[in-house]
Amino acid sequence: MGMSSGARLESVGIESEGESIVTDEDPALLSSAEVAESTGVETPAVAEGDLHEAPPVDVPDNKDVWLVIPVYNEAQVIADVVEHARRTFPNIVCVDDGSRDGSAAAIAPTGAHLVQHPINMGQGASLETGLRYALSRPGAEYFVTFDADGQHRVEDALRMLEVARSGQADVVLGSRFLESKETVPWLKRFVLKTVVALSPTARKLKLTDAHNGLRVLNRPAAEGLRIRMNGMAHASEIVGKLARSDWRVTEIPVTILYTDYSRAKGQSLVNGVNILFELSMRHRGV
Repeated sequence: MGMSSGARLESVGIESEGESIVTDEDPALLSSAEVAESTGVETPAVAEGDLHEAPPVDVPDNKDVWLVIPVYNEAQVIADVVEHARRTFPNIVCVDDGSRDGSAAAIAPTGAHLVQHPINMGQGASLETGLRYALSRPGAEYFVTFDADGQHRVEDALRMLEVARSGQADVVLGSRFLESKETVPWLKRFVLKTVVALSPTARKLKLTDAHNGLRVLNRPAAEGLRIRMNGMAHASEIVGKLARSDWRVTEIPVTILYTDYSRAKGQSLVNGVNILFELSMRHRGV
């Protein structure tokens, strides 16, 4: 496929909605038999491209951390996002969710691991794929979900990791609302506050920002979390599972960088309504 040797490419075969699993012949990854045993879904997957490990990075710490970045049509910014993050976090897996704009080609020379969905499946499916991939890597103990559009800050992820490493929490969630709200556009703030107000599980956890994509999970939490909702409602699904679990969950304040680019791609009020509708349908068994 003409990929640079800087990236590791895994091609994911999908036969069933709600599951997206990484497999190849590397014994460190999930085999098709393991996938079938775990999920009941037959998942033939073919690895293609340059299967080389990411080049070594001179980073003394965070070798036990994996950043999971879902990517859909982010070719304009994804290389800069990854290259900046890799100065601190050497282990990054980008899940290209059927992008049509050359996102995979932009990721290839960055040194991140690259996993591709053959079709667009949604951010929830991308996170599930990325977490399963990262969990299969030797030495992985902490997992950070990180947006591809440049909104998240590495320094916030580091502060969240400090809380997880201290043993105070199994899951650390970023919040835009624990401190200043001034950087959050009013429409987005309205959507997010509405989702929290209408979510019993968010209220149970006393969350202020249920749909922040910046999260840190320790290994037990990442292993136990299985994301079934492929679309944007995965964030509410995650909050629901956290509320029903024994994991210790905490929020810390983070700053979201709203650029013209990220605002143009950001979640609108319509998307917020769609999230609530999708969740209500799932709860009714539809």
